[in-house]
Amino acid sequence: MNADPIADELLDLLEESREYTQYFAELGIETAALPMARVRADPSQTAEPSALFARHKAAATPVFNPPPPTPAQVSNAGPPGSLFGEPGPPQTSFAQSKESMEDIWRDIGDCTRCGLCEGRTQVVNTHGNHNARLMFVGEAPGADEDAQGKPFVGRAGQLLTKIIEAIGLKREEVLIGNVNRCRPPGNRQPTLEEAAICRPFLFREIAAVQPDVIVVMGNTALRNLLEVREGITRVRGRFQDFRGIKVMPTFHPAYLLRDPSKKRETWEDLKRVRDYLDSTPPTRNQDR
Repeated sequence: MNADPIADELLDLLEESREYTQYFAELGIETAALPMARVRADPSQTAEPSALFARHKAAATPVFNPPPPTPAQVSNAGPPGSLFGEPGPPQTSFAQSKESMEDIWRDIGDCTRCGLCEGRTQVVNTHGNHNARLMFVGEAPGADEDAQGKPFVGRAGQLLTKIIEAIGLKREEVLIGNVNRCRPPGNRQPTLEEAAICRPFLFREIAAVQPDVIVVMGNTALRNLLEVREGITRVRGRFQDFRGIKVMPTFHPAYLLRDPSKKRETWEDLKRVRDYLDSTPPTRNQDR
């Protein structure tokens, strides 16, 4: 072990910088604005590495300024503290919504709220059982989904179907959707702005359906629902809480196609979901 504490702290700085860079890249951030004017250090003083890193993090943190909300977004933004609402206490649970899925989709319409509308073929809404106990949430549609208008119908979707069947359910018994409903160019990750504009509709669907468990697949879905910094590798396999609903983070099926060795871990995650649903009576939508 290096006996030089400054060298150790610099190594920690480099590791944290690498994690921050990876985190921002996963969220679709391509550039981060830095202050134009920098304070020149007094040559007579030496700043501690930890203080330098604190200033680096503050300067590198991107600032997201969402576009002005539409009246529909304001009316459905939820209680204070939601995405488009005024600051206030965080929402701790989803109240049962009186909206239907069809109401939400009519509000979405032929959406032009962000730039993704320019390259898409069609809006890809959430699909499946509107009274489902189990919901799967991914990132955004791909080419096959954009062409067919349904989520998870390509190779990753076929694998997801097999996963669903492996836990004793059929695809039509669950609900499947994405954070974003339009295909990003080149299947890139949605940007922070694109996700922030689209995810309130996903939240409204969750409030309408009230699933008992949500399986979030991949980093984009994880961070847009739970707003955590950690990646999927660190939190997968452990139930999380999302406004009173159990959430199981796991790998995205597209990732499993690239790295089949992760299928075993994903299977363990889904077995926990299956066991929870089998051992717990429905807590919402009692008339399902």
